[in-house]
Amino acid sequence: MAMVPPRIYCIPATEAPVIAVFRRGPSKWFHIGRWDLTQQKYEPGAWLQGRIFPRRSDLSPDGHFLCYFAQKPNATWEHGETYVAISRLPWLKALHAFGTCGTWTRGYNFTTHDQGDEHLNLDLPIPYKLRSIPVVQFANERHRGWAETADSPLRHPKDFWDERRNARLYKKQPGGHRILYLESLGWAGGEFGKDQAVDGMSVLYSMKSSEGLEILDDLQWADWDLKGHLLVATRSGKLQVKHLEENGFQVVFEVDLSCMEPEPLPPPLWSQHW
Repeated sequence: MAMVPPRIYCIPATEAPVIAVFRRGPSKWFHIGRWDLTQQKYEPGAWLQGRIFPRRSDLSPDGHFLCYFAQKPNATWEHGETYVAISRLPWLKALHAFGTCGTWTRGYNFTTHDQGDEHLNLDLPIPYKLRSIPVVQFANERHRGWAETADSPLRHPKDFWDERRNARLYKKQPGGHRILYLESLGWAGGEFGKDQAVDGMSVLYSMKSSEGLEILDDLQWADWDLKGHLLVATRSGKLQVKHLEENGFQVVFEVDLSCMEPEPLPPPLWSQHW
């Protein structure tokens, strides 16, 4: 039987060369990894037999802490089956957690102490608080420098969950002339049965250069690093760093996550405390 490629979504830290990698597959399992851009290595971490909602999760600016929204059927702890937790990347040992009202919860971003949600009343031993992720397509990307294009469809006033349009965003290459585009396909939030639709959102990437517009339909996630290199997760399940050149690109880092099998391990001691 042919192996089904994993679904992959990544969240870069805003102030460190670290990326949180969310890998789904088999369908009832999630894996978390730490992608170190300085050391050019991938560090595998926790496995969860349940569901994590990557687009409603976040990585702290320094790359140390993960705030994730999860659903674990038959969970027996006091926070219930759907919960938000903070852990040390790439592990899921909850250093702090609280239950939610269900899967409609938006999830949370890390923010400064003066911008956290007051209703949470959190006093965390880290220089961050939590703020609800906005109800808008590609909220994590917007938080990391992406912006809507001028021709992106307007949101209808009655589209409360921002699902019924195909928003289009762009991000310029740091120190370069290329532009990366990202757009949602179909009904954003409603494609849960479609291959590699993360949190129900199918996406398409493209890149504009002096040569024109190139469709990057082999990618399920992409972004720039601070040096203008292209970071990608391919639909076949590979993480890559690409150095773009005038006549193409050079892959300078690659790790294949497609053949991973669930292998839950106890979290290391250093991940069990702040």
